[in-house]
This record gives sequence, C-alpha cells and structure tokens, in this order.
Amino acid sequence: MAHDQIASGLAKIGLFLRSEAWRQAAPAGLTPTQAQILVHLVGRGPARVGALAAEIAVTQPTASDAVAALVRKGLVARRADPADGRAAMLHATPAGRDVTAETAQWPDALLAAADGLDVDERAVLLKALMKMIRTLQLRGAIPAQRMCASCSYFRPYEHADADRPHHCAFVDAAFGTADLRLDCGDHVEADVEDGRGTWSRFAAAPA
Repeated sequence: MAHDQIASGLAKIGLFLRSEAWRQAAPAGLTPTQAQILVHLVGRGPARVGALAAEIAVTQPTASDAVAALVRKGLVARRADPADGRAAMLHATPAGRDVTAETAQWPDALLAAADGLDVDERAVLLKALMKMIRTLQLRGAIPAQRMCASCSYFRPYEHADADRPHHCAFVDAAFGTADLRLDCGDHVEADVEDGRGTWSRFAAAPA
C-alpha cells in the first residue's frame, strides 16, 4: 500500500540521518544525544534538563546522563535559574558553541538530494511533512515543533499571488509554500482557537 511505501522511504532517510549523526558527533567525542543537546542550547538558549528531554524526545535520565558528560567536558555549564534558585539552567559554554559550529551541519548528501527537487516538489513535500508532524504532535508522539502552521504570525493563503500566497506578520512579508519553515526561531505558538482556524485554511488548500 502507498502509505507503507512512504513509511519505508522515511525509515530509510531516518537510517541515513542516524548514521550521519554518529559520524558527525564522533570526532568531537560526543554521542548524538549530547550533540542534540548542545545544538538546542546554542540555538534556543538556556534550558532545564526536563525541558531538554522533552524537546529532543528522550527520557529525563538519558538527558541527565548526557548533560553530566557535557559538563565534564566543559561544553555545558550549570547556573542557578533566576526564576527558581533551587533549579539549575543549562548553558552552552564558549567551547560548546565552537563544537556546535563544527558538528551542527546537515549532511551534504541530504542537502544535495533536496536541491534535486524543483520548487513545486519542495512545496508539496514541505506541506506533506508539516501535516505528518502535526499528526504526530496531536498523538503525543513528538514534542511541539516551531513550524509556520502553528505560529500566531502565520497567515496562510492570504495573497492572490500563487507563487507567494502566505504572509508572515512577524516580518510583514509574503512567501511561498516552498519557503515554509518547520523550525523557526521567531515562532510564537498560536492560541488554540486561532491555531485551529489557521490549520484548517492551510490544510484545505492545495500546495
């Protein structure tokens, strides 16, 4: 069946990404989990262990072990949480930022594969991925993602221009479906009612 073939294809890409994660992390003396934590701390700022575990979808003991190793290596530092002196916030150190710059790159082979798609194919793929990610989120299989379709700034299909139908209120600019983001640093989660309306408008229209 078609959905079985899609799942099989995604599994093959996942296998490649897991292999690449080990290949990239190994020269820095890291595990993929440790590398993920560093990337998160550098990209999104300080966090508690529990929040990190939820974000990268591992158990809290697994995250705690990885953080302890990163602290021993001088790549992460524990500091008191200003909002709660009994809790610790984790910060990437300058050395941790340097390591992240060397390891947090998408594999060239994957980028080349994505470049092989034309604009229309990328648009269809991005929208399909967004739908799948949302389904996984609603089922609690993965943590919430900072994607356009769940953002309070996103205005789907607001413009008549077929090449740039969407609008981002954060930058006040139109953009195309091929430029949708699955992880945006400026993301602000829409409230429940507005989010449902945004998703309905986005999902109902063809890519």
